[in-house]
Amino acid sequence: MQFSTKVELPVKEIEISHKNRIILAGSCFAGNIGKKLQERKFNIECNPFGVQYNPFSISAVLKRIAKGAHFTEESPELFEHGGRWHSIMHHSDFSRSSREELLECINGRLECAHKMSRECDTVIVTFGTAYTYTRNSDGIIAGNCHKLPAREFTRTLMGIDAIVSEFDEVISIYKGMNPNVRFMFTVSPIRHLRDGAHDNQKSKATLLLAIDRIIEEHPGCCHYFPAYEILLDELRDYRFYAEDMAHPSATAIEYIWECLGNCCFSNNTAAINGQIEEIIRGMSHRPFDEKSEGYRQFVRSLIQKIKALTAQHPFLDFKNELTRCNTLLDR
Repeated sequence: MQFSTKVELPVKEIEISHKNRIILAGSCFAGNIGKKLQERKFNIECNPFGVQYNPFSISAVLKRIAKGAHFTEESPELFEHGGRWHSIMHHSDFSRSSREELLECINGRLECAHKMSRECDTVIVTFGTAYTYTRNSDGIIAGNCHKLPAREFTRTLMGIDAIVSEFDEVISIYKGMNPNVRFMFTVSPIRHLRDGAHDNQKSKATLLLAIDRIIEEHPGCCHYFPAYEILLDELRDYRFYAEDMAHPSATAIEYIWECLGNCCFSNNTAAINGQIEEIIRGMSHRPFDEKSEGYRQFVRSLIQKIKALTAQHPFLDFKNELTRCNTLLDR
């Protein structure tokens, strides 16, 4: 007997390895996958403007990254509210107590992302909602409203043509920098319940149809990973949601990560991931006595594993782990 509907995976349509230079942009689901990639030492820039939900804001971020244009004190995106400085293009994680601190923070991340964009060969985009919020005072579409009053914004459902047009331009820009760049599109399985159940479905349908058009217009360059369908059709149970009944649970994220690996990782990449995961588990081990000889020997064995792995794959960066191990031995 079969108790779930298996989602067919697009196996090896797009391959991802530790040698790729990857930019991820979009909803907090992109952040979840980005965290998994980062832990396993993939070369990534994940949400350099913070979490973004709608296609226009994601497009604006990717264009700004490619251009590398710094924000300045005169930038209309910057404003003060509630005693802190914010950027309407950035998540509140970037907000600071002064404009100078905010500029230093957002421009620092922008510089790193711009450098990555010049070498990027893989862009992973996760759409969350097709609804946008336009600031009435100047027509800027908000990446984050920063709890400003709702009356200051106009809510609009993006059309399929508008989404496709935005990403036609993004794809053209990134192909201009690297003709072999590939895009992987996903729709976040996170339910935007504040939109209402019906409007959430309209929004997700719009995103799915827009992605289909983008892939049709850019064959070979653009691909789709069915994260949305895996959670809604294959898992299809509230036990795979977090307590808010909107976000996927840790178990669901882990399962979707495994599906992504089955789609995109070669046997060699999967093997490297396995070795890295073993080191991660070792680094997270907490002994009863850090100064015991048994634990010190355990740390030395971790160092040897790291050195053996990096000797075989020198593109992996374990500087932080080695520093931590050596600190533990010096105590």
